[in-house]
Amino acid sequence: MKSLKKQRRIQIIAVAAVALVLSTALIGYALRDGINYFRAPSQVIAEPPGPTEVFRIGGLVEEGSLKRGQGEQISFAVTDGGASVPVVFTGVLPDLFEENQGMVGTGSYVGGVFEATEILAKHDETYMPKEVTDALKEQGVYRESED
Repeated sequence: MKSLKKQRRIQIIAVAAVALVLSTALIGYALRDGINYFRAPSQVIAEPPGPTEVFRIGGLVEEGSLKRGQGEQISFAVTDGGASVPVVFTGVLPDLFEENQGMVGTGSYVGGVFEATEILAKHDETYMPKEVTDALKEQGVYRESED
């Protein structure tokens, strides 16, 4: 009788362990496209990601690099003071998007150009995303706002 209880207990533990491993694998599989890692331009140049990897890049829009093309195509460069990455975006830019201001873009790095699918800009004159601030501080280019 005791061996039957012991055997049943081992079966329940084994089934629970398999269910836990399976659910963890399914959650990881479902989230693989939803996780976008942040990279500064210096990191992108030092270790270029694969063309299928979607990630976020952030920094300052480089002075004099903003060019509007045919239709809604816009090109510019984003920098963290250490490196500069060319960016191409097709769509409507946020109202507060301008040169020498912080931005974060989501997209992929294909052929030496970041192809953005989404561009986010600051929402007021003092805001800059934490990742961008940290990257600029690391390069020694960050300047505090004069409030």
